[in-house]
Amino acid sequence: MSMSSRSGLLRDADFVRLSAATALGQLGDRIIFLALPLVAIVALDADEFQVGVLTATTTAGSLLIGLPAGAWVDRMRKRSVMIGTDLARAVILSTIPLAWWSDLLTIWWLYVVALAHGVLTVFFDVAYVSCLPHLVGRGNLVEGNSKLSAIRSMTSIGGPGMAGPLIGWLGAPATLLVSSAGMAMSGLLATGIRRREQKPERSERPRLLRDIKEGLAFVLEHPALRAIILGDATFNLFLVMYQTMLLVFLKRDMGLDSFGIGLILSGMGCGALLGALSATGVSKRVGQGPVIWLAPLVTCPPTVLMPMAHPGWSVYAAALGLACLSLGGVIRFVAQSSFQQTLTPDRLLGRTSATARFVSWGGIPLGGFLGGVSGSVFGARTTLWIGAVGMTSSILPYVLSPLRSMRESFGEVDPEPGCTHE
Repeated sequence: MSMSSRSGLLRDADFVRLSAATALGQLGDRIIFLALPLVAIVALDADEFQVGVLTATTTAGSLLIGLPAGAWVDRMRKRSVMIGTDLARAVILSTIPLAWWSDLLTIWWLYVVALAHGVLTVFFDVAYVSCLPHLVGRGNLVEGNSKLSAIRSMTSIGGPGMAGPLIGWLGAPATLLVSSAGMAMSGLLATGIRRREQKPERSERPRLLRDIKEGLAFVLEHPALRAIILGDATFNLFLVMYQTMLLVFLKRDMGLDSFGIGLILSGMGCGALLGALSATGVSKRVGQGPVIWLAPLVTCPPTVLMPMAHPGWSVYAAALGLACLSLGGVIRFVAQSSFQQTLTPDRLLGRTSATARFVSWGGIPLGGFLGGVSGSVFGARTTLWIGAVGMTSSILPYVLSPLRSMRESFGEVDPEPGCTHE
């Protein structure tokens, strides 16, 4: 499925449908990122620890269901999983404004919704990553990941920019209805994708533990893949500590309203968009391996500008550090996603993605919890310092592995029959 023209995958109708579904789903996600903590902070007057627990429950799904999710997704058609989880997430999110209007909303309600949404997101993300090689072909993975990252980056700009005024106008709980609508429309758009992978062959005696073990062994025995997930785990732990207290810091220490917070988060989206647009060129010039560790080395240290800020213009100047973080994060994500997908046989795509997610995202709930504890004990500003230093230290697993000199994902896989039209 080679794409000969410069427009490449944009000439592929199914990829365009996936892109449109991605845009709507990610727009809903970006609004959730701002609105859900603000429901707790503003509507329920939650303290720092409760905000940290909310962050932890949002991402706990990776630990609870991460490994078996990969094995289960490998037994199903990925498109069907994506549609079902999008629609289910839309329904679950809609319960928050309904509970708020009925005067039934509590912090525990938010915890339950956040956990259920997070579990469904695990299944969606595993299917989404596993679907791309079937949809575009392995030779187009860098282009596909770059274009989808550009879409996610544009929604990172528009989402918070839209969410801020909406929250000010409708209130944070009601704004989640917009997120719910985005998820539902994403699922409906995905039904239009015609190219689908062949139905996975079912073994006579499917064994969940055996399938999980096979995925774990493939990832952990490969030195480059092992370094990627360990570096990701370190980065994500401290990133979530940082993010957990960022909204608290901006709202309570800097005195920003919803519009100001949305503006800063939109700036992060601008950095992510620039990263997506430059990811393919940077990977070609520097090499996929070096990019994976050079990106965080260059773009994580500027995050210390935020805890150095004070109310006024300096907080918006500090937002440049967050934009740098997003720029490097997207460049690294495109390089390592393409690297991982190229190395992995089709039959293991779901399990490899789930294993990588389980290990690299395993620290996220802990990061949310530690962020809440640190914020309660030391304050939001000190927690941001800890997060910035920790994110920079995530380069260590990369530079101590073959990635420091690998320009490409060497190693052939046996591409199995992939796509059919229905």
